[in-house]
Amino acid sequence: MTPPEPESQPADDDRTESFLRLLNDNERAVSAYVHSLIREPSDAEDILQEARLVMWRHFDAFQPGTNFRAWARKIAFHQVLAHRRKARRFTELSEECLELLATELDRGEARHQRQAEALRQCVKKLSRPHRQIFLMRYSREMSIEEIARAVNRTEGAVYRLLSRLRMGLQACVGKGGS
Repeated sequence: MTPPEPESQPADDDRTESFLRLLNDNERAVSAYVHSLIREPSDAEDILQEARLVMWRHFDAFQPGTNFRAWARKIAFHQVLAHRRKARRFTELSEECLELLATELDRGEARHQRQAEALRQCVKKLSRPHRQIFLMRYSREMSIEEIARAVNRTEGAVYRLLSRLRMGLQACVGKGGS
């Protein structure tokens, strides 16, 4: 029995690491997707487990640089269909209805991504002091009292400023970040 070539081990390690990184970065989104299509949480978890195995088995077919989340969701969707067929649970939702629901979920995610990008652009447009106060509150999750102390303002002034910033950001996001 010949030992494996030394060069094959790092490639396998890189492949494993790449898969695990992509899966970890997209796990919540894929899980939310499956849970939104399946009523019973334990069934959804079984489907997710099977989907992860299928993703790993077919990871060589994934094209690096493309949308892993979309690829993973497609695999998860097919696992949902397979589960429904296997369990013969043709209850309220037909396959066509399930496909329509999946399409709407995709649209909702795309809309969410556009809004998140618009919010990032709008936050960048804030003056430096306002951006720092906004990030203290919503990134670092500092209390109003802590922020007031840090910027040497009253709590009331910080509340009013954050309120104005939120309204301004909401209007900016509504315009698509422009």
